[in-house]
This record gives sequence, structure tokens and C-alpha cells, in this order.
Amino acid sequence: MMSSSDITGILDNSKELDRLRKEQEDILLEINRLHKKLQTAPEVVEKPGDNSLARLKILYTQAKDLSDSEAQISSLLINQLDTLLPSGQGQPRRRIGKEGNEQKRKRVKTESDISRMSNLKGEQVAARVTPRNADKDEWFVVKVIHFDKESKEVEVLDEEPGDDEEGSGQRQYKLPMGNIIPFPKSNDPSGAPDFPPGSHVLAVYPGTTALYKATVVHGHRKRKTDDYVLEFDDDEEDGSLPQRTVPFHKVVALPEGHRQ
Repeated sequence: MMSSSDITGILDNSKELDRLRKEQEDILLEINRLHKKLQTAPEVVEKPGDNSLARLKILYTQAKDLSDSEAQISSLLINQLDTLLPSGQGQPRRRIGKEGNEQKRKRVKTESDISRMSNLKGEQVAARVTPRNADKDEWFVVKVIHFDKESKEVEVLDEEPGDDEEGSGQRQYKLPMGNIIPFPKSNDPSGAPDFPPGSHVLAVYPGTTALYKATVVHGHRKRKTDDYVLEFDDDEEDGSLPQRTVPFHKVVALPEGHRQ
């Protein structure tokens, strides 16, 4: 049954999505101003003290981070709406004559995903290391080693495998793009998604490199430490769920269809 808290969560995420898009528009305007400056007087970059190119790089990095955050919030909204819609509803009807546009949208999204993956080498990400047909999903913090644009596979390194892993030392995986979720930038809390209380997320359990489903108790924007307060599923102590603190850059949107 739909509750007021469900609607509040959806509205909060919609406001966050609107904020991210407005920030993107502001950054795009500044990027366009810099482009015009460089087109009009390209020699300006050779002058001592000119920081046009460095500023342009910063702006593009901010735009990319905001785009990643927008994708995470959009995924979260889809998951929230799916849980509220009766079974069988919410699926878009196929429209005759629209296949071309649908293919174009898919191609643009794929190209965007490929571009994003190409920039993740050396970074830590969340990765599902279990196959699609597994009974449950296992997510770990791993480091990206290589992205193959042809096969669209990401080679990652699990630098701290658990005690129950076979053998010892680090483990490597080759995973499809869909198994990878980038973390928010640790130095940019304002650009990270702000999941409202009651949201379901995927987060790194304190003291481990494993990610589990959790419910947001307090968001990170209203706290001085930029940490979330979460309650992890199946984490009962004395009959109740303890509230655990997790840094904002170790929390991502819960993937659709997550099994735990």
C-alpha cells in the first residue's frame, strides 16, 4: 500500500534531479563561454598565467560527475516507482514507427557508458562479481585495470578478497559494463546523490570491502561529516537493526532487481 513517506521520497529525489540538471545547465553555459573565448582568441592560452584550459578541464569533470549522479538518481526513482506500481504496470507500450528513435537512444546511452568506463582506469568502483543467474548478487569494492571497448568488458582487481575466497592474494575478474557502478567523488560531497531517508541503497559495510542493501536513516547533506546513517538488511543485533555510519562516497543507488 502506498504511504505518504513513499511519495515524499519520490518528490525529494525529483527535486534532487532538478537541482542536478540546473547545475549542469550552469556549467554548460560556462563551458560555452570558454569555448567562444578560445575560438575568438586561441592565442590566449599561451599567455603567462592563463588558466583557460585548466578551467575547462575542471568544468568537464564537474559535468561528468553531475551526469553520473543524475543517472544514479534516475535509477533510484525508477526503482521507487516500480515498487509502488501494481504488477504489470509501468512498462512502456511499444509504439509503431518509433523503433528508430528507440535504437538511437540506446546507442547514445551505450556511447555515454563506454566513455564513462574509459575514464575509470585506476579508480575503485562497486562491482557485481556473480553471474546474472546466480541465486544472490555479490558486490565488492574493486579497482578498474582495463576496459575493452570492443567486448565492452571491464577488467577489475579485487585487492582484498575475503577469508572465504579460494586461495590467497588478489583476484581479477572480467565483467560486463552493467556489473559496474562508479562511486561518487570523495572530494565532492555536493556533487554526490543525496538519497533521502527511507531510500534503499547499496553501501559498503563498515570494516569490509563488500556492499549490501541498506535503508537510509539520515542523508549526508545535513550532517557535518558528510556521512550517511544506514540500517543494513539482515544486520540484526538483539532483535533490532543497528544504525551504522558510512561515508557518502561509499553509497550508490540500489540496482534494479537486486537479490541478497
